[in-house]
Amino acid sequence: MEAAELEPQVLANRLGVEFYLVRQNNTIGCVIMIAALEAYFWLEPRASDARTLKAFRDGYGRICAIAERKWLARPSTRLELTPADFARH
Repeated sequence: MEAAELEPQVLANRLGVEFYLVRQNNTIGCVIMIAALEAYFWLEPRASDARTLKAFRDGYGRICAIAERKWLARPSTRLELTPADFARH
């Protein structure tokens, strides 16, 4: 996998941001839904890609912690993070 592929990017359908985690020699494809960024990371509705990626980067530590917990509970090669994943943390 090339470095450019590992950069977070807004999905073409604008429903989420795709990013990757590497844990225990596994590359996990992850998507955090835009709704979660709006609800828990101060992203305004209909934000530009640049603002969306800024909100993602600003919350990256928390986003990765939740993704890792979810992956440890149910190992998979693909994770989707929704607002529900952040509601209790």
